[in-house]
Amino acid sequence: MERLWSPWRLPYVTGPKEPGCVFCAARDEGAAHPLVVWVGRTAFVILNKYPYNNGHLMVVPHRHVSLLGALSADELQEVALLTQRAEAALLEAYRPAGINVGVNLGKAAGAGIDDHLHVHLVPRWSGDTNFMTAIGGTRVLPEVLEDAAVRLRPIFRTLMGATGR
Repeated sequence: MERLWSPWRLPYVTGPKEPGCVFCAARDEGAAHPLVVWVGRTAFVILNKYPYNNGHLMVVPHRHVSLLGALSADELQEVALLTQRAEAALLEAYRPAGINVGVNLGKAAGAGIDDHLHVHLVPRWSGDTNFMTAIGGTRVLPEVLEDAAVRLRPIFRTLMGATGR
C-alpha cells in the first residue's frame, strides 16, 4: 500500500483551536497577513488555510457578524462585489472548469467558523474529487498557499483598481 502523508493537517485535526476569531485576527493584520489577497473598505478576501482545492478563497466582512441579515447595505454590497471579483480572479489565475460559491450559516449548515460570516469560492476541475479525498481522507494540493496569494494579489489590484486599502 502506498501512503501520501499530509502532516500539515495534524495540528488542525488534533491541536487546540486558535483563541479568538481567525478572521478578526486576519482583518487586524490586513495586507500584512500572508493569506490575505485583498483588503476593501468593509470586507476582505483571504485564502482558506485548510483548502478544499488550490485557490480556495473566502470573502469576509470586517465586522464580526454571523448572518447575512446583520450586514449593512454597504457591507452586503462589498461582500457581493468581492465575491464577483474573486470569481474573476480565480478564472484568470487557475482556469477552473467551475467554481462552488457558498455560505454556511450555523454549525448545522456546515460552518466551521459559524460566528463570523464568510463566503467560500472553491475552484473545481473535472475529476478533482478522487479516491484521495473519498477514501484516503487527504487532499492533494500542488501549490503552497503563499504562492497562491502571490499569484492572486496582482489580479485583484487590476480588478479593483485603487479602491482597496
